[in-house]
Amino acid sequence: MSTPPQEEDTTMTQGATAHVPEVLFVCVHNAGRSQMAAALLAHRAAGRVRVRSAGSEPADRLNPAVVEAIAEVGLDISREFPKPLTGEAVLAADVVITMGCGDACPIYPGKRYLTWELDDPAGQPLEAVRRIRDDIDSRVLGLVAELVPAETA
Repeated sequence: MSTPPQEEDTTMTQGATAHVPEVLFVCVHNAGRSQMAAALLAHRAAGRVRVRSAGSEPADRLNPAVVEAIAEVGLDISREFPKPLTGEAVLAADVVITMGCGDACPIYPGKRYLTWELDDPAGQPLEAVRRIRDDIDSRVLGLVAELVPAETA
């Protein structure tokens, strides 16, 4: 008996099957920047993009100021937790966006890598975390426009 083929995430677009892009956000602790980016992209893309986040050295828990800053824009990440970066997560992604993880992120041929230079919210007051959140959100909006072209009527 043969193994059934693996399912691929797809959406229907005017009768054609289209690949759903996957984005992986990576930072050191996966407790701040990458978590905010993942929440914002998941919200902005509304299911049209698969989103993951990971850290090269995951923290024990999320930064409380990050949780609060994201809650201010109506998103709840309080149940999220830092996840370790794996080669499998990188291989699964169409776009890998690094945020200060340095050389810890594995590089695979054929993968698209972007580096977002962002301040680290660790130890920052809420006002600074809000600025980082807003910077990430503006970048996420550009990413959504690129990955998920506007539907035509």
